[in-house]
Amino acid sequence: MALAKLGSVVLDCPDPRALAGFYAEVLGGTVEGEGDWVDVKVPGGPSLAFQAAPGHTPPRWPSPDRSQQFHLDLTVADLDTAEKEVLALGAQVLDAEDRSRSFRVYADPAGHPFCLCAC
Repeated sequence: MALAKLGSVVLDCPDPRALAGFYAEVLGGTVEGEGDWVDVKVPGGPSLAFQAAPGHTPPRWPSPDRSQQFHLDLTVADLDTAEKEVLALGAQVLDAEDRSRSFRVYADPAGHPFCLCAC
């Protein structure tokens, strides 16, 4: 028996509304809230939440000095199509050189690493 149920994953960032908008587009979610705390309600999954963090320093991938601390794995049907779409939304490529792998690594607009993973 579980002790708890995952309510949401929370990311610190300089602009909660902007980063929530990025992930809402990627995941097909809806943005709720304003100000220092904004949620993205994701169909069939836990919410993502974004809280304002003044002076936010994005992680650097890979780097022992500014560890990523966590990342999101996002499953997609087609890596090439999904890559074009996340780049158009403001993501940056961190490690997508090896096209034979089943995943590619990016940073969201606030610098958090995430992977697009082939299903």
